[in-house]
Amino acid sequence: MNKMNKMVIISEIGINHNGDLDLTKKMILVSKECGADFVKFQKRDISLVYDKETLDSKRESPWGKTTREQKLGLEFEKKEYDEIDKYCREVGIDWFASAWDLNSLKFLKSYKKKYNKIASAMIVDLAFLDAVAKQKKHTFISTGMCTFTDIDKAVNIFKKNHCSFELMHCISAYPFDDSKANLNMINILKKRYNCNVGYSGHEKGGQAISFAAAAMGITSLERHFTLDRTMYGSDQAASITPQGLKHLISGVRVIEKAIKGPIDKKITPEEVAVAKKLRAHLNINK
Repeated sequence: MNKMNKMVIISEIGINHNGDLDLTKKMILVSKECGADFVKFQKRDISLVYDKETLDSKRESPWGKTTREQKLGLEFEKKEYDEIDKYCREVGIDWFASAWDLNSLKFLKSYKKKYNKIASAMIVDLAFLDAVAKQKKHTFISTGMCTFTDIDKAVNIFKKNHCSFELMHCISAYPFDDSKANLNMINILKKRYNCNVGYSGHEKGGQAISFAAAAMGITSLERHFTLDRTMYGSDQAASITPQGLKHLISGVRVIEKAIKGPIDKKITPEEVAVAKKLRAHLNINK
């Protein structure tokens, strides 16, 4: 199990930018101001991720009346990612993205980002996992919609390729009810795979579940982020707003410090004077 100096906090912009580069820049800047370590996006070649029947199906959206128009409207290409890369350097926050197909993986490789991310949907594509692992970048692997068998296969691929990774406990519902969080899985994953474990949350905008996960010693935390939950998009309802993100990150950093300490149970220097005062009436060592 790798030692992490501090928890990596990821502001998942995903596709909540709605294809608007100006909105994206605002989200990047606010994520930085709130204290996030990274912003993250999603990249798809829609011709590989969706079949023709799906793309041609009717779907009303701000970009047209078909699913194809909607999916194209949500995708950024090289021009936009070049601008995102430049802007992130300007404001002082790094970015990475989860690829959903081999073409997108190749596309993202050119930006030489620090991390890769496996979306829960992609953990069962073993050829794709092998291609990611061969890049030898530390990889966050989400485990929503998975069985232990699925995770076993993924972990074996990354170990075989000597690629560092950490699992992320995840419930793939957008949003999910807090009672379904199953945070016990964090410790189960740690014990079963002897690796670092993070949490990718899709709860209803609150912070309680993420705080609880932080107190369990996760090494990474990812939350979907939006400027306004009423905006168009399937992920908006499971996203956290600026005020929530700022409160979440400040709280997590406090928790992170609070759970660290010596293994031995000792009286702290601060407790010595208190103990003398509160135990003065006791006939101890007199």
